[in-house]
Amino acid sequence: MVYKLIACDLDETLLDDNHRIAKKNCDAIKKAREKYGIKFVLATGRGFKQVRYELEELGLNELEDEYVISFNGAVLSENKDNKIFQFNGLTFEKVKEIFQAGLRYNVCQFINTIDTVYIYNADDDQKQKLKRQRIDAVYFEKPDIEFLKDKPICKMLYQSNDLNFLMRLEKELSLIVEGCVTVSYSSNQYMEFNALGIDKGKGLIDLANKLGIDIKDTIAIGDNYNDISMLKASGLAVGANNAAEDVKNICDYVTMADNNEGVVAEVIERYIFNEI
Repeated sequence: MVYKLIACDLDETLLDDNHRIAKKNCDAIKKAREKYGIKFVLATGRGFKQVRYELEELGLNELEDEYVISFNGAVLSENKDNKIFQFNGLTFEKVKEIFQAGLRYNVCQFINTIDTVYIYNADDDQKQKLKRQRIDAVYFEKPDIEFLKDKPICKMLYQSNDLNFLMRLEKELSLIVEGCVTVSYSSNQYMEFNALGIDKGKGLIDLANKLGIDIKDTIAIGDNYNDISMLKASGLAVGANNAAEDVKNICDYVTMADNNEGVVAEVIERYIFNEI
């Protein structure tokens, strides 16, 4: 099988626990691009402006005809000038409903616009994590989001260290989200809200169509629940060794390496270089 495009999750997949890209991953990606003509696409819950350091490390920043699937598929953009060619965001009315519900549960809430992530009720651990991830955020304390009324909102999320609690919330929020919002989970602590039908899988399908690449010729690599749609859509679904069990169960292959040991390098060596 000759693959043409790799769509890869960022946190806990390409990045190690220190939020950095291992040299072996960088080297494998560079060789795959330069020698084999592989498209390497970050598919992330982050915004495209929040992955500029990673794109620089990969040699993909500010390049024409190179792309990012961001905000869980809400935005597709070209790396050159961060040119957006597809946007599917949440309505302010729906964001307001979800935000007000979050106030009742006292969760930390993230609201992502195109340019900025706004965070309510963040503790010091979250602030330090974002600092390590090199993500700039605007923290606000007043439980009111009217100041975001005229901004394009890509997605929002709840954060809690208790993932089971967040999963239980989905049932309690059914009147707000069912049939009008896509809900997913990531990093074992985030409950993510996107517009209905928007996820990484749709982002991958739409990008492949734009590039004239058959979806069967794509590889998706991920570790968590918000990667499942992308894994199911791709021609080859690969789970990181550290992936959630539910994710591993739907994959064609699970790497021997975890995210600290070079997940992406292993995939490229096995399926692009045919060395394993």
